[in-house]
Amino acid sequence: MAEQGPIRPDDRDVLIVVDVQVDFLPGGALAVPDGDAVIGPINRLASAFRHVVLTQDWHPPGHASFASSHAGRQPFEVIALHYGPQVLWPDHCVQGTAGAEISRDLQIPHAQLIVRKGYNAGIDSYSGFREADRTTSTGLEGYLKERGFKRVFCAGLATDFCVAWTAIDAAGAGFETFLIEDASRGIDTNGSMARARNDWEAAGVRTIGGSQIDGGP
Repeated sequence: MAEQGPIRPDDRDVLIVVDVQVDFLPGGALAVPDGDAVIGPINRLASAFRHVVLTQDWHPPGHASFASSHAGRQPFEVIALHYGPQVLWPDHCVQGTAGAEISRDLQIPHAQLIVRKGYNAGIDSYSGFREADRTTSTGLEGYLKERGFKRVFCAGLATDFCVAWTAIDAAGAGFETFLIEDASRGIDTNGSMARARNDWEAAGVRTIGGSQIDGGP
């Protein structure tokens, strides 16, 4: 853990809670191992932040990232799409389904924004800032900058995909960015965790624990 605490969140700080949705929790269509372990820490962290944003995976049926959309392909295979390599996933977080719902165990009534992503049928979207083509914006960067935030703290599911990409894009947008590792859990398919860690460290994202947040777990 690179950053030493305590860090006291103030009005320049925002916590981004990434994709804590039913399909990524135990029993879900794309369950992240130990995924439900993030809920308690995130609830405690959120109580320390005045400003919280949630992201929500929100795919139409037949999304290009689904293995079922590609004949003969299996989940976790990697194929080339028009924007680059794409991991194929089980159908998950389909718009309007119970699996797409944000977990009701999250206790963040003061969350101010939900950013939906992955709704373009032909483009996946791990990051809360930009889709996987790396050009299509969600508008989150503009929202955060207009509100004057300076530091971004990321936690949720899954560490090696949506949390990492969100943190990397936050750093790329000029925010001082922290990934709260013990309030996140990863999938780690085909070495994805090691790659993600290298990528977020190269982007200048700091890895911390929730205990380094004043008022956190």
